[in-house]
Amino acid sequence: MPKGCPWMIYYSKISTNHRRLFIFPWRDTSCFLSEMPDHLPLSSLLLPGTHDTMAFYGWPVSQCQSLETPLSIQLASGIRVLDVRLALIEGRLISYHGIYPQRTPFLAILETVHAFLTNPSTCRETLVMSIKQEDFTTTPPSVFSTCVRDEIMGGPGGRKMWFLENRVPTLGEVRGKVLLFSRFGGDGQGWEGGAEGLGMHPNNWPDSEKFGFTWWCKDTLVRTHDWYAYAIPSFLAIPEKVELATQILLPPPTQPPFPLLSITYFSAASFPLAFPTTVARGFGYPQWGLGVEGVNSRVGKWLLDLFGEWGGGGQEGKGSEPKLRGWTFIDFYSEPKMAEIVPLLVECNFRGRGTGV
Repeated sequence: MPKGCPWMIYYSKISTNHRRLFIFPWRDTSCFLSEMPDHLPLSSLLLPGTHDTMAFYGWPVSQCQSLETPLSIQLASGIRVLDVRLALIEGRLISYHGIYPQRTPFLAILETVHAFLTNPSTCRETLVMSIKQEDFTTTPPSVFSTCVRDEIMGGPGGRKMWFLENRVPTLGEVRGKVLLFSRFGGDGQGWEGGAEGLGMHPNNWPDSEKFGFTWWCKDTLVRTHDWYAYAIPSFLAIPEKVELATQILLPPPTQPPFPLLSITYFSAASFPLAFPTTVARGFGYPQWGLGVEGVNSRVGKWLLDLFGEWGGGGQEGKGSEPKLRGWTFIDFYSEPKMAEIVPLLVECNFRGRGTGV
């Protein structure tokens, strides 16, 4: 649509001669959380995120994001959950993906985040930053944890930019802040409050558990899907990956008496037939039956199908609409071009909300 148009238009193919057209209100993805009420916990939002946020290099094995989408562009595009992987190199924390250097210093990441959260137009947003150690074979975990703490405390924004309590906060508590999601740190030695001062701090994280796993963050049950390797032998497993990764965003059949947070990774990879770019983008011309459709396109169609069941893009905010809530991690999030899924994920925040929820 032309720049300045108040609508977004998507279409999906129903059959050979049948297309379904969707018209959604245009949302400013750079500041969409400013339209959400303060009392909402972050578990009742749908926050788009990027898997391996800073992995711009090492194609086809290590690259997970396009060079056209640096961190500043990601934030403006509506990305609110960051997946930062770091290694300690000559006394400085540098972004890494596995053994492959991604070049960006942690302090540069903090500078970009601070600029975004202090800009008058985006200062009411919030970010979740997952931090994970990539050099655990060469750097003791306690040393890594100390370096993260020191760079956070001494970096742009300092301590005031961070929410470090081990619980799921409300949006009002973290506007203009970063919620730390620590996949490092052990018992929290050296952090104020120990493990309770590391932000949200999972007590277990099974590796590539196909059917997901759960853990508690205080009174919130966190459902997590992070099936990314081993059992994905090739691109032929993409449909099953999408099925498992999307269903976790739907509410359970019976609402439990405690809050739920769903975390899902749309990313996956294995060598040699399922590189990150293959899984996310697919290849060939699947619309003509010549190739394989990637995860991102399939997730977009899934979302459009749900919007179609709800009555399309015209009616918003009805309590009868199913609620899609959770945090998502995406590879090559800006693709497919002209059919990006992040605006659809953002739109979910304005659906199924009802009055005051």
